[in-house]
Amino acid sequence: MAIEDIDSSRLERNLDALCKIGKNRDGGIDRQLATPADLQAREWLRAYWEQMGLTVHSDAVANLYAVLPGREPGLAPIAVGSHHDTVPNGGKYDGAMGVLLATELAQSLQDAGTALRHPLCICSFTGEEPSDYGVSTFGSKVLAGRLGSADLMRQRHAVTGETLAAAVARLGGEPGAADQNRLRPGDWACFIECHNELGRVLFDEGLAVGVVDCITGIYRETVEVTGTPNHAGTTQMPHRRDALLAASLFALEFEALLRAYDDPQLVGTIGHIEVWPNASNIIPGRVVMALEMRCCDPALRADVLQKMEAMTRRVADQRGVHIHRRLVLDQAETQMSPLVQKALLAASAQCGQPERVMASMAGHDAANIARSTPTGMLFTQSVDGLGHCPQEYTRAEDIYTAGRVLLAAVQHLDEELDR
Repeated sequence: MAIEDIDSSRLERNLDALCKIGKNRDGGIDRQLATPADLQAREWLRAYWEQMGLTVHSDAVANLYAVLPGREPGLAPIAVGSHHDTVPNGGKYDGAMGVLLATELAQSLQDAGTALRHPLCICSFTGEEPSDYGVSTFGSKVLAGRLGSADLMRQRHAVTGETLAAAVARLGGEPGAADQNRLRPGDWACFIECHNELGRVLFDEGLAVGVVDCITGIYRETVEVTGTPNHAGTTQMPHRRDALLAASLFALEFEALLRAYDDPQLVGTIGHIEVWPNASNIIPGRVVMALEMRCCDPALRADVLQKMEAMTRRVADQRGVHIHRRLVLDQAETQMSPLVQKALLAASAQCGQPERVMASMAGHDAANIARSTPTGMLFTQSVDGLGHCPQEYTRAEDIYTAGRVLLAAVQHLDEELDR
């Protein structure tokens, strides 16, 4: 018999308990990959899941799993989850909410004495957030075959120099087995990740939840501008080849180019800049910038890049400098499974919510899992669009709605899959 409700009070208590782990004096949470707080959170989750009577295990890169058995032998599990690590001074909901919602699904099924046909697998992936080891969505990248043992030996902590392999070993993983730690088609029946939006689309529309159809592609370049360093006092303005001012014009032209499309699923950022010689009495001779663009439409991305070529030549000619652009990353967008989307949309309607389809403009573990498994994402509203900060907030009633939608979707997929 289908069940329709979850225990919102229990879910809130668990969120409050987990957010105490790594909480700093400013009210944010410091629970980065392989820190003492990461280890403590893992112990808390293991203990909680074991107390529920679930089968708990981890893999070669310390991804955590807890399994509630199904009633039909041989069926692959329906997996639900997210991550428990945070950015520095992060918020309470990012990642942890998705793990604890998955936990609440299992508890609600247990409370009702209801067993799914499929096992239910709760997941908490290792190191989703960017870390000092120089990698993000780490655990799911290994599952997708995008990282392996050699990468774990090569990546080192920016401060301590510890290898990522050593960090994984401290977490209880087996880094030497990372190459065999692959999620193959059929290992999971499907995967759903619930996450706060980290943007303001749902907030501006007054909606509790939205169903993701695409996770954005991410494109990155290093842009190097070379001018002529010279004396800041004796070089007259018409004779200057100022690399910093040229870089500034490039940044403004890049912004104007993207704004002209007026597309909410196209954004760009220049978020890092270095200047040489970086002295008050020398005209800057060289600037290096990090440029990023996010987009869900490959044709649109191609059009922007074509226009950037002309823009680059125009700025270089106008300012009398040389501009060299080097590709760093061109990660394609990821489409979510139509089957899982359909189940989430039907569940939203069943719970009295509008069937809102939207893109994710942030990367998530779901983008990696989708390489081998039918995957979907459900977003909850982020109040004021805040994320990656102590002020991020999702209302308890919206989390409750998300839990009901997830519960309905999982039960729908449980009946539909493997028939």
